[in-house]
Amino acid sequence: MPQHADFHQQCQCQCGAAAFSVQRPPLMRFICHCTVCQRFNDAPLADMVVLLTKGVVPPPEGTVHFDTYRPPPAVQRGKCASCDKPAVEFMRLPLYPGLTFVPTANFAGDALLPEPCMHVFYEKRMVDVDDALPKYQGYLKSQLAFARAIYPAWWRNRGVA
Repeated sequence: MPQHADFHQQCQCQCGAAAFSVQRPPLMRFICHCTVCQRFNDAPLADMVVLLTKGVVPPPEGTVHFDTYRPPPAVQRGKCASCDKPAVEFMRLPLYPGLTFVPTANFAGDALLPEPCMHVFYEKRMVDVDDALPKYQGYLKSQLAFARAIYPAWWRNRGVA
C-alpha cells in the first residue's frame, strides 16, 4: 500500500453521480454485519474501507443525501441522490480522528486497497462467511476490535500528506 503524498483514488456510487476522490491511503478494511449496515447497504454485509476524513475530497454538494440510522448521530451515512445507493459515510466520535467509510465496491477497479482484517457484529450475520478472518460478536467486542485496529493504522498514517 503506498504511503506517500501521490496517493490518489477515485470513488463513486453505482451510477457515478456521487463521485469523489481519496488522497490518503486507506487505514484498514473490514466487514460489518450489523443491522444498520445491512439496512443502509441493502445487503447481508458491508465490505468497508476506512479512511481519514481529511484525505477525502467529498462529493459535490447535493449529490449525496445523508441520514442518521442510529442515534446518537456519530455516523452520517450518505446515499447518492440519483440512484439511492450507498456512497460515503462520515464518522465523528470523541477520541477518534475524523473517519470516512466507503463501500469497497465504490473504488475504481484498479484501486490499491488492503485486504479485510476482520468481521464485526458477526452475531447479526445473515450469511455465514467461510474465511480465516477473526469474527467478533457483540457490541463491545466489535467496537473494541475496531478500535484496536484503527488506532495503530491511524498512527502509522498520521504523517502521510
